[in-house]
Amino acid sequence: MQVLPVGDCVWEIPTTEKPGMLVPARIYASPELLGAMDAGVFEQVTNVACLPGIVRAALCMPDGHWGYGFPIGGVAAFRADTGVISPGGIGFDINCGMRLLRTSLTEDEVRPKLGALVDALFRAVPAGVGARGFVRLTEAAFADVMRQGAGWCVRHGYGWPEDLERTEGRGCLPGADPACVSERAIERGRQQLGTLGSGNHYLEIQVVRPGGIHDEALARALGIEGPGQVLIMLHCGSRGFGHQIGTDYLRAFVVAMRQYQITVRDRELACAPFRSPEGQRYFAAMTAAANTAFANRQVITHRVREVLAEVFGRDPHALGLSVVYDVCHNTAKLERHRIDGEERELLVHRKGATRAFGPGSGDLPAVYRDIGQPVIIGGSMETGSAVLVGTQRAMEETFGSTAHGAGRTMSRHEAKRRIGGRKLLAELEARGIVVRAASIAGVAEEAGIAYKDVRAVVDVLHRVGISRKVASLTPIGNIKG
Repeated sequence: MQVLPVGDCVWEIPTTEKPGMLVPARIYASPELLGAMDAGVFEQVTNVACLPGIVRAALCMPDGHWGYGFPIGGVAAFRADTGVISPGGIGFDINCGMRLLRTSLTEDEVRPKLGALVDALFRAVPAGVGARGFVRLTEAAFADVMRQGAGWCVRHGYGWPEDLERTEGRGCLPGADPACVSERAIERGRQQLGTLGSGNHYLEIQVVRPGGIHDEALARALGIEGPGQVLIMLHCGSRGFGHQIGTDYLRAFVVAMRQYQITVRDRELACAPFRSPEGQRYFAAMTAAANTAFANRQVITHRVREVLAEVFGRDPHALGLSVVYDVCHNTAKLERHRIDGEERELLVHRKGATRAFGPGSGDLPAVYRDIGQPVIIGGSMETGSAVLVGTQRAMEETFGSTAHGAGRTMSRHEAKRRIGGRKLLAELEARGIVVRAASIAGVAEEAGIAYKDVRAVVDVLHRVGISRKVASLTPIGNIKG
């Protein structure tokens, strides 16, 4: 397949490379990252370029790797009036996202209590397959969570009002309808509020190392003050609830495609016209899952504050435990972007990709409107993570989108074959990284060698100009599913 350079770290596959492509496929990557991408990325991103109503280009970010339907790191925007919605372009863990909390603590203060802190967090935030949270919900209360998202949590004492201001969409996306959610999905999701789940989800204690601040003014605006500061990052989503919704509607869309005479190159891209009854029902269910994921991260935030207050004997406000930002990936959102000089309403799918709105965007909180939306890039538990901000170029070129993480380089099975979980835990502890995990095999799956170098991914985003580097964060404690 012909992949042509069209700019620094920007590559394009023309529409002539595959029958049915309506727009080019565009990949953001250094030559090294591009060369290491699996063949499935190129196959999948060009399949996406064939979907009805797609505009400009099918995009793949530098963390891109083979996924279900879309590649992980895939972005595509469809006309709201004539385009489609596809669960394969959103993902099963709907609104799997990142939240970053700052603290006023330093590593010198935390290090003597690190083991006790990680143990206490592991007890307070259930992790692993089938984990259940401490918030007990009736079906009626769970329906309220689906509609209200993180706001439900704050109103019930699981957060601070200012948390909502620093959450994408104030932690509640419009359009959720619990009536569009199956009983099986409700059964799976009702008891999971405040839990991490498994896989690559984590709750991590991080520190700013010397040299970790890349833009001092932007870092200060985000509450990141300098070397030695401790921050808390969490990565999780809608868990089994979102997975069941994705499963339910993929089945329904296989039938709907015949009705609407839609053909796709891969059954994993099953879709329906967005404005069709089927498309609207999935959008309403997907949004309900997204709101539940916001609520999940909000309850975990509440538990983190409780634990740190207990371990350090100080009120969470005194510890400076404020939200920097909460940003989602694995969503489809109605947004307005300019296409061929005209502003249009688009349904932007971000599959393992995150929003990166630039300065001046109306959806940003006032505190960040002049600098752009905070972007949180998760790495591995060995290598660390990154904080960036969105840019105007992202608004113009990628529908205000950027990468979401480091991106895998090998399957979970291969990682377990190569790496022993217990050995890795010992090596991490010797390096000063304390890990508690629900599954030893899960630790091996998430080893650093299973991921791309997060610094290489971030450098591409910065070079291309779709995100701007602010700070690098290094793990010292990790809770894994």
